Amino acid sequence: MTSRTPMNILVVGGGGREHALVEKISESPLAKTIYACPGNGGIASKAICVELKATDIDGIVAFAREMKIDLVVVAPDDPLVIGLVDALTAAGITAFGPDKAAAAIEGSKVFSKGLMEKYSIPTAAYKVFSDPDEAMQYIDVTGTYPVVIKADGLAFGKGVIIAADRGEASEAIHSIMEDKAFGQSGNRIVIEEFLTGPEVSVLAFTDGFTVKPMISSMDHKRAMDGDLGPNTGGMGTIAPNPYYTEEIADACMENIFLPTIKAMAAEGSPFKGCLYFGLMLTPKGPTVIEYNCRFGDPEAQVVLPLLETDLVEVMLACIEGSLSKLDIRWKEGACACVIMASGGYPVSYKTGYPITGLDLCGQIGGATVYHAGTKLIAGSYFTAGGRVLGITGYGTSLLEALKTAYLAVEGIAFEGVFYRKDIGKK
Repeated sequence: MTSRTPMNILVVGGGGREHALVEKISESPLAKTIYACPGNGGIASKAICVELKATDIDGIVAFAREMKIDLVVVAPDDPLVIGLVDALTAAGITAFGPDKAAAAIEGSKVFSKGLMEKYSIPTAAYKVFSDPDEAMQYIDVTGTYPVVIKADGLAFGKGVIIAADRGEASEAIHSIMEDKAFGQSGNRIVIEEFLTGPEVSVLAFTDGFTVKPMISSMDHKRAMDGDLGPNTGGMGTIAPNPYYTEEIADACMENIFLPTIKAMAAEGSPFKGCLYFGLMLTPKGPTVIEYNCRFGDPEAQVVLPLLETDLVEVMLACIEGSLSKLDIRWKEGACACVIMASGGYPVSYKTGYPITGLDLCGQIGGATVYHAGTKLIAGSYFTAGGRVLGITGYGTSLLEALKTAYLAVEGIAFEGVFYRKDIGKK
């Protein structure tokens, strides 16, 4: 570890991912005072929460100046895509995360698909459309179902629709492009071939040249058991992903990870920060489903607890371009996270219900509670979002981690709560 002075650190965001980041940052001897904007009820146990929206660029820059913040960690996608890191850098404030140009790898599906096509990075065959009638005509001509339809821009993790037939495809195109379900993000859509195989999430630290993958994970996107129901922001995760072998990891490094970092540099937009690779292990080999320009949520809640190296040191190495010199170490064992959500999520749900049985330490040994959508009012926690809590269990094996997580879940309750009972079973 280099000799550095302890720092004032600001984490931008207010969900479960940000709580996991704050918890890990708080373990660092380099962290003096931690702030979060806007934070949440659980984050408030380790950080000073400030009522600033994550997208309030001027407000965040002014706050960082006023409080003499030494490092800003920009966690969510939207402030990255609109250029918060650029604004902080211009103000002389050190920030972890990609600039606006590099964040386009998530901010525009059209950009990322074009990048992969240009640099021969394996991905699903696709076409881009800005006219809904032309899009539907293309689907009718191909006549292949299921078909994947994606909004070009950010859509709260819900902008991907897998249409099983013509009716669903037509409804998806109408919803995205004409009803503007995701606003301007739906001005263009990407239509992709449907791929099959196990999915793998790999988050990676990068300084624009070197890339160091984290422990692999598996997300569970669908709301209900058996992978049924609508897509959500994620209902649970496990790490490591049992399908992700050493051989597959080597192939991904050679054919996907390094080529992506080199491609971004070649395009004049070197990526610094955490790059998320959403992969599918198809019969033809690992293929990119999506990129995210930040830590995944809830992947961060199972990957970060396994990190042994000082997270602040890693982030600074990414910013300073010295990642190749850093040995990043990981804990043996496994983690599993179960999301406790509000009834009706991800469509419509009510908030403001008291949460009972809550212990930040997870009720039982080996468990941690990460707050996603909670408020702390007069010493009590209340629901304040669709995904309310992420309960992470650690164990020497995946089965032990899952058992610990579900035991902890059983001790917590709030009105309308639901969660998947089959995380990690497949």
